[in-house]
Amino acid sequence: MAEIRVNPTRMELKKLQARYQTARRGHKLLKDKRDELMRRFLDVVRRDRELRQHVEQELTQAYAAFAIAGAVGTPEELHAALMLPRKATEVTVTYRNQMSVTVPDLFIAPHSGKPEDSFNYGLAATSGELDVALTRLGDIRDEMLHMAALEKEAQLLAEEIERTRRRVNALEHIMMPRYLSAIRSIKMKLDENERGNITRLMKVKDMMVAAQIKEKHSFFPDEEEESV
Repeated sequence: MAEIRVNPTRMELKKLQARYQTARRGHKLLKDKRDELMRRFLDVVRRDRELRQHVEQELTQAYAAFAIAGAVGTPEELHAALMLPRKATEVTVTYRNQMSVTVPDLFIAPHSGKPEDSFNYGLAATSGELDVALTRLGDIRDEMLHMAALEKEAQLLAEEIERTRRRVNALEHIMMPRYLSAIRSIKMKLDENERGNITRLMKVKDMMVAAQIKEKHSFFPDEEEESV
């Protein structure tokens, strides 16, 4: 792990301590965001799974009805019945914010002037199974669109969870340890300098005391002889 190289001064120490506190707050916020994103992601996945089960059941029945309709009539008749659709719909897309993630919502509205329950073929020339198949498909198209929106939301949330996880790991395992290492290094250097200053001051004090004693003895040499 590369270390942060700075001058071992008290100003740099304060800067690094402020950055470390900012990184700690950012780390906590990102962890909370990641947990909330995960909770919402799991909720979206649960709703999508339930909706997909229902849609797949309806699609299975619709495809079975199509198969029966194809068996009753000829492929040409089925193709001619479905060749020219009479109904037109449009998809409306809106967006909402989900924990700083922009997710889409899809809605289908029938085209103006086209009845929703009309078929694009003559009922006398086709089988009832084709009517059933198209009716089932029409009943689940809103659910299919909602399912597509849920799966897109789950994909976007998963990508944001991965980005947030990488940022949390970068702060937790790279940036914060670097700041702590640099702070400890500066503190050790400052303590070492302080001990060196104290040692020098003590040595200067001893020298000054020795000089004072020597000066005193030079002024009063008789006292030294009497004491001896």
